[in-house]
Amino acid sequence: MKRRHLLGLAAAVVLGVGIAQGALAQSAYPSKPLRLVVPFPPGGPTDLFGRLYAARLSAVLGQPVIVDNKSGAGGIVGTLEVKRSAPDGYTLNFGTASTNCMYSLLTDKPVYDVLTDFAPVAVIGGASIVITSNPSLPPTLKGVLDTARAQPGRFQYGSPGTGTLMHITVERLKHETGADILHVPYRGSAPSMQALLGGQIGMSVDTIAPSIQNHKAGKIRILGIASARRSPLIPDVPTVDEALGTKGFEALLWNVIVVPAGTPPAIVETLSQATAKVMGDPSVQEQLANLGIETITGSNPASAAAYIRSELVRWKPVIVGSGIKVTE
Repeated sequence: MKRRHLLGLAAAVVLGVGIAQGALAQSAYPSKPLRLVVPFPPGGPTDLFGRLYAARLSAVLGQPVIVDNKSGAGGIVGTLEVKRSAPDGYTLNFGTASTNCMYSLLTDKPVYDVLTDFAPVAVIGGASIVITSNPSLPPTLKGVLDTARAQPGRFQYGSPGTGTLMHITVERLKHETGADILHVPYRGSAPSMQALLGGQIGMSVDTIAPSIQNHKAGKIRILGIASARRSPLIPDVPTVDEALGTKGFEALLWNVIVVPAGTPPAIVETLSQATAKVMGDPSVQEQLANLGIETITGSNPASAAAYIRSELVRWKPVIVGSGIKVTE
């Protein structure tokens, strides 16, 4: 009886030590490098934003944050990899409106659920979308669309991938104006821009960052910005509403940090607080403004989840009305 008592006491001690060690390990987070998966190729606006965020997050957490570009299928490949990663706080996803909202509205059989397969950390910024063209085309958005209606199938436009918000933006424009323009998806912003510069396509759609220098150099023309107001970076470019006489044609490519579902809440909170410090840094905000990205501050796990849900509600009728669907 005494021996059994001692064995039970020993087991309890071992269990207690294990619990204590587990708590200590969690409280010591992070104790090794983190991986930030950017689901698009290097060189695009999402990649530039992701690298800036990773560098500043590393400084706040005191651990390296390694950017891992996993592109493909409009961001689905990299996002799916994060879903399948261990929920330990060491693999983060630099999500976008495309990967963490549009995808679930466009696909009948999604390979991940944007609401249940991830734990949001924070929504951190957003960039308005611009529509660009080869300078050989008419000089205005209205002129290009009028020509596209008159000559169905003549023009092609490139996007960073099927199902991205950029793709959806132009499909909405086509639906509302009757323009017939063929979509050509690429594996990110950089290859789409190269195709436009090389003359393989006549039009492209992206955010300001990959487009502004070529626009200023006269190599391409930014026809319109899908925003409520003009950008101070390109004040000569009208909004889509100004160019076409429409109302409410806006599209913001927001970015969100998420981790796999099941990540301990304490770790999610640590990441959220660290992210708040990064996004509250005036120097970060200035660098992002130069990229045409508006910083979003004050976001937390709860508000980020609510924001994603509200975006799903906002874009669903647009996608249904446009008849857009992505076949997996």
